[in-house]
Amino acid sequence: MSSSTQLSPAIEAARSLIRTIPDYPKQGVQFRDITPLMADAQALRDCVEALIEPFSGRFDLVAGVEARGFLLAGSAAMVAGVGLAPLRKAGKLPRPAASVNYDLEYGTATIEASEDIIPGMRVLLLDDVLATGGTLAAGRALIEKMGAEVAGTAVLMELEGLGGRTLVPEVHALFSM
Repeated sequence: MSSSTQLSPAIEAARSLIRTIPDYPKQGVQFRDITPLMADAQALRDCVEALIEPFSGRFDLVAGVEARGFLLAGSAAMVAGVGLAPLRKAGKLPRPAASVNYDLEYGTATIEASEDIIPGMRVLLLDDVLATGGTLAAGRALIEKMGAEVAGTAVLMELEGLGGRTLVPEVHALFSM
């Protein structure tokens, strides 16, 4: 979704709850704080429903990327009546079934998943933000590595100008900032 796309009044109201924190976590960064949106039950529900709507009936499981993606994915799984699989940072799962390494703007990272993602399963991947795309691309690769199908990828917001769609071209973003 581009910034010129008309948002529903409910999604526009939810978007207005996101705070911009200048110079956090470092000078020059405009951090987007979604906690006020998450604290508003109606805004959270409206966003979750809008996130999963394009994929309705096409997924068996929701996967969320650590950490804020967990919050959206858990809510989405409940609304959709499906299960949840967390994609965790390395070393956080007692028995990871698979892992994928990926590049960050400042180094490398690893995400892992448990054996709850099974071959043939249709998985909807959710996160809070699409920035440079590395984390979501790794999440997609991890799901596929486990033999499951990525039914779709959705984020609450896309940070424009950071090139995330280069790595994850087909992503449903509720809004751009």
